[in-house]
Amino acid sequence: MPEKYIVVTGGVLSGIGKGIFSASLARLLKEVGVDINVLKIDPYLNVDAGTMNPNQHGEVFVTDDGYEADLDLGHYERFLGVSMSRRNNITAGQIYSTIIQREREGKYLGSTVQVVPHVTSEIKERITSMPGKVLSIEIGGTVGDIEGEVFLEAVRELAFEKNRNDFLFIHVTYVPYLRVTNEFKTKPTQQSVQLLRKIGIQPDVIVVRSEMPIDSQSLYKIALFSGVPRDMVINLPDVGNVYQIPETLYEAGVHKLVANRLNIQIEEKPLGWSYPKSFKPYRIALVGKYLGTDDAYKSIIESIFLSGVQKPVVIDAQELEELDDEGVAQKLSSFDALIIPGGFGRRGIEGKIKAIKYARENKKPILGICLGMQLMVIEFARNVFNLKGANSTEFDVETPYPVVNMMEEQKKIMNLGGTMRLGAQKMQVLKGTKLYSIYGQEEVYERHRHRYEADTVNFGFLYKFPGEEGYKLTISGKSEFLEAIELDDHPFFVGIQYHPEYKSKVGAPHPLFTALIKAIEEVNK
Repeated sequence: MPEKYIVVTGGVLSGIGKGIFSASLARLLKEVGVDINVLKIDPYLNVDAGTMNPNQHGEVFVTDDGYEADLDLGHYERFLGVSMSRRNNITAGQIYSTIIQREREGKYLGSTVQVVPHVTSEIKERITSMPGKVLSIEIGGTVGDIEGEVFLEAVRELAFEKNRNDFLFIHVTYVPYLRVTNEFKTKPTQQSVQLLRKIGIQPDVIVVRSEMPIDSQSLYKIALFSGVPRDMVINLPDVGNVYQIPETLYEAGVHKLVANRLNIQIEEKPLGWSYPKSFKPYRIALVGKYLGTDDAYKSIIESIFLSGVQKPVVIDAQELEELDDEGVAQKLSSFDALIIPGGFGRRGIEGKIKAIKYARENKKPILGICLGMQLMVIEFARNVFNLKGANSTEFDVETPYPVVNMMEEQKKIMNLGGTMRLGAQKMQVLKGTKLYSIYGQEEVYERHRHRYEADTVNFGFLYKFPGEEGYKLTISGKSEFLEAIELDDHPFFVGIQYHPEYKSKVGAPHPLFTALIKAIEEVNK
């Protein structure tokens, strides 16, 4: 059970970096010796993020234990360097599902089931059951959201029932800059704090996000109208590299402010935090279909960034569908490598297949992830073995050559949420392959999220094992499913059924991404 609590709330706007701040603060406290754990509360009614559209909500991040969370758990993993689990996320859907189930089972002994105390009690029970001496709780959304009110009420009650001095409330807000009048506008922040006070929560610290550094007069005004000491109002302007934020917080002495307020011991030592500060000038194309938000491929983008290369450029796969081979070559020739990410549905699929064909024929380094690997198999079947119409049954149930098919156990499943092959699964890496040279070991665990598999039984002639002759796809990783393929005569043609991007950490990007960068270097010598 936690002894101290840090509660991070947001105001004015969502998507202003509350998750990045929470992850940065947790990392900073970990660096100075604090036993800290993190909890993300999402007020939406989904049980988890698994059925959400990446165009609207960003990527789905999968944990080792097979939980489908939103991208904030990815921030926590990358910054803290530890694996998250389903315990690190609470959604309103989980809470209400539990309450209703208990009511149906008669667990409330005839009581009228209400938001207070039943819903708030369930929330508090989940919070207090978390391990770690200090628990950082990030409440998603903004103050004033209807769906978030019950969670704010729960943490207010918890602070009242325990010791208010064991709680630190941090409010992250945004102050816009009005160029017409050349001034920062603090009124939205003032009103946001007033809303928080009406709920019964007085913030101890206000973190002010802004486009550029804010003048001291504006920060004083925020402190005055919010009832927060001036030294507890911290400005965090936009930065080009979010991984410098723990450093920024350290230099501002935020760890000392937190330690003094919560009366916890910290170690006085330099910040041991290493992140990429210079980048190799390679251009990588991410051939995707979810273009509604940059967060749709967040973990892949960050994996490349953490490997010391500028962020990849997202290419619309649908645009490639309209081009012939020459047009695709013109579009992609300026890139040093391609990544074909995962996804669902047939939109943009033929464009991705055209990109794979270009990379295979032109010896362009390419990494196919999940669906990307399946499309590599389809492209190879069509264009090398001349199996015209080869496809996945996900896109064409009548295909004459179903080289990718739904896994047998998945055919019996009716519900979509939380039913895929999820989480860390053991796989064998075959010796004599590029994949083995990357891992250096025969057995690894990687995170999965898929319903379909490449059919190696009916279409085994497409593949070979390491050392065998012929122009075929070399099997480099396997479990009960095909886990990885590659081409022998290509600088880097690797397809994997799993998601390596979920395991990249600051200072330790997944080795598949560093291997891709190394392949680019070899090609460009």
